[in-house]
Amino acid sequence: QVQLIESGGGLVQAGGSLRLSCATSTSGRAFSMYTMAWFRQAPGKERDFVVGIGWTDGGTLYADSVKGRFTISRDDAKNTVYLQMDSLKPEDTAVYYCAADTRPRTGTFAYHYAYWGQGTQVTVSS
Repeated sequence: QVQLIESGGGLVQAGGSLRLSCATSTSGRAFSMYTMAWFRQAPGKERDFVVGIGWTDGGTLYADSVKGRFTISRDDAKNTVYLQMDSLKPEDTAVYYCAADTRPRTGTFAYHYAYWGQGTQVTVSS
């Protein structure tokens, strides 16, 4: 079983920053052996891939819309993955979800991930 709990969401003005955290508990397989990702879902829209980090080589993959503004990192000692979001825009407003899977590298579709958190709301005002 894998449990993921996101935190760090909130309301921020355009141009501001937020840091999301995803605390993970695992059993039977170390956190360091999970590929982690962040997705987001705006009202009335599909859940979209934001960024992922693979567990085999730590390689990262970013959606074009967030490249240069968002940074994913992981602390395997703390079983936590982070999403640093800078230069936020109103279009970044969404519920952000943390996802995990045993796949060796990042997948960009929701079905690539077996485990999900409950989400945290990020609202960027103009």
